[in-house]
Amino acid sequence: MRIAFCADIVGRPRRDMLKKHIAHIKREYKADVVIVNYENASHGFGLSAKNAKELFKLPIDLMTGGNHTWDKKDIIPLLDDMPLLRPINYPKATPGRGIEVMQVGEEKLAVINLMGHFTMPMVDNPFVKVLEVVERLEEAEVKHIMIDFHAEATSEKRALLALLKGRVSAIVGSHTHVGTDDVTIDEGTFYVTDVGMTGCRDNSLGMDVKEVLDRFLTGVSGRFDVPNQCKKMLQAVIFELNSEGKCTEAFKVKAYDDGVAIVVQQAYHEQ
Repeated sequence: MRIAFCADIVGRPRRDMLKKHIAHIKREYKADVVIVNYENASHGFGLSAKNAKELFKLPIDLMTGGNHTWDKKDIIPLLDDMPLLRPINYPKATPGRGIEVMQVGEEKLAVINLMGHFTMPMVDNPFVKVLEVVERLEEAEVKHIMIDFHAEATSEKRALLALLKGRVSAIVGSHTHVGTDDVTIDEGTFYVTDVGMTGCRDNSLGMDVKEVLDRFLTGVSGRFDVPNQCKKMLQAVIFELNSEGKCTEAFKVKAYDDGVAIVVQQAYHEQ
């Protein structure tokens, strides 16, 4: 089973990059499943119903969320009807779901959307919650388990790897928009602290740099906007799982503007 994952779609530039490259990436790298994080897809904050329908016209099987899931209220009724996840550690009464078990060929793939604590909205303890979920999946003999850990703190993400390595197939980090180079396979678990955003690369975290600089220079908050014109990039990871749910190969892929997607980093196998 081969999975492609893109984190943090940031506005129209990211949606445009997906349209240009995702079909090629799926075909070129023989991905069976394509998953993206919709966190910032609609003008940098959340996902609108219109953009959700637009993205699902692409070869995308499932989308995960995060702290901006609720920014566009028209998406909330669709959380129960479309293959859209929100973090699983929101309270039980929260609309939507945080896990999807997909049939991929002869295997089942469980995708868990999890959110960290540091600087994030108040949610249940991510470590306690995910342990409960993983234990239930193990009892059900689901061997292929992927977690999109939407978290700010590197320490939280590394701690989750220490907690679950050897028990889940992949832990892929999202939220910070800055891709990291620690693409690793450890005891059969694929890990990267953050896949990195796809969107405008010549500013700050995909947002217009003027508002960002104004905030740093004056201490006064303004409204962040995604620029209409910018230099764009797409970042993704591809990872392959064997029949036991262990990762055997993983690498990062990048594409710039109209260029062809390229492999930029192979995973390091911990011994």
